[in-house]
Amino acid sequence: MNKIQNLNIKELTTLPSPESYFEKIPLKVNQAKLVENSRISIQKIISGKDERLLLLVGPCSIHDTKAGIEYAKKLKKLSEKVKENIFIVMRVYFEKPRTTIGWKGLINDPDLNGTFNIPKGINMARKILSEITDIGLPTATEFLDPFTPQYIGDLVSWGAIGARTAESQTHRQMASGLSMPIGFKNGTGGSVQLAIDGMIACEGEHAFLGIDHDGKTSVVVTNGNKANHLILRGGASGPNYDEESVKNAQQLLNKNNLKPNIVVDCSHGNSNKDHNRQPIVFDNVINQITSGNKNIIGIMLESNINPGSQSLNSDTTALEYGVSITDKCVGWEKTEEIILQANEQLGT
Repeated sequence: MNKIQNLNIKELTTLPSPESYFEKIPLKVNQAKLVENSRISIQKIISGKDERLLLLVGPCSIHDTKAGIEYAKKLKKLSEKVKENIFIVMRVYFEKPRTTIGWKGLINDPDLNGTFNIPKGINMARKILSEITDIGLPTATEFLDPFTPQYIGDLVSWGAIGARTAESQTHRQMASGLSMPIGFKNGTGGSVQLAIDGMIACEGEHAFLGIDHDGKTSVVVTNGNKANHLILRGGASGPNYDEESVKNAQQLLNKNNLKPNIVVDCSHGNSNKDHNRQPIVFDNVINQITSGNKNIIGIMLESNINPGSQSLNSDTTALEYGVSITDKCVGWEKTEEIILQANEQLGT
C-alpha cells in the first residue's frame, strides 16, 4: 500500500508527561500560596475591588535564565517600594508567535540553535518560573501551544492570548479552562472587536482535545473563565493608547456587555516597536488614569536589564548580556525611573 500518512513529518518524539516535570520541579507550599493570592489580587483589580494599577513588566522573552533571575531580583525590590499603588507581575515569556519564521522562544528552542529540544525547554521554563516565584514575584506569560499550560500553568498568575491567536478557536477554548486571569490582545491589524469576541468565547463552556497530567490525550470540558480583560497593543491601523481610542474600546466593551476594563501595552503597535517611545506611552496612560479613567486597570511594559535588542545568530557566545533577542526593551534604569514616578502620581 502506498504511504499517505505523515509524508512531511521528519521525526516524532514522545514528550514526558506533565506529572514527570512536577516530580522534578514540584510546586512548593509557599509558591502555591503566592500564586493563589496573586491571582486573587489580579481578579480584584479586574473587578474594581482593588484600585491598584496592575503592572505587567519584564523582558519581551526569556532567552538567558541567569539574566532573567537577575532582573527578577531587581524587580522584587522595586515592587516592595510601590506595592501600595502598583501590583507588579513579571513578564516571563517563553513562547513567541511569529508572523512568518524566527526563534519561537525558550520552550521551542532552548539552545538558541535550531535543535528544538522541547523537553529541555519545558524543564528550563518550569525551573525559572519556580525560582522567580521563590523570589516572591508573581509571573505572567503568553500561552501559545495549547499543551503548555499543563506543564507550567501552576506557576503562572496571569496569562495572555496574543494578537496573532486571539481569533483562534483553539486559544479561546484553551483560555476558557485556564486557572488564572487572562488578557486578550487586539489583532495585529488593530481590531478590538476580534479580542472582544475572544473574551466572550473565553467566558463560555467548551469541549476540546487536550492532555491530562499523565500526558494522555483527553477530552477537556471547561467551565469558562470570566476573569478576563482587553489589552490594547496598537496595530497596522496605528496606536490605540490615546484617550479617544481607549474610550472607544471601553464603549465597545460596554456594547458587548463586558466590563470596560483595559490594560494598555506600551510596546508593539503603540510604540511602533521603538523602546524609546514606551515611556511616552506609559506616561500618557498614567495621566489618563489620574485624570479619572479608573477602567484602565493595567499597563504592560517590555523591559530588560539593558535597553534595545540584538540579533540572534550562530554565535550565541557573542550575545550581549541582558539585552533582548526579540522586541526592543526599555533598560532597567529607565524602567525604575518611570515606575517610581508613576507611583508618586498614583499615590496623590
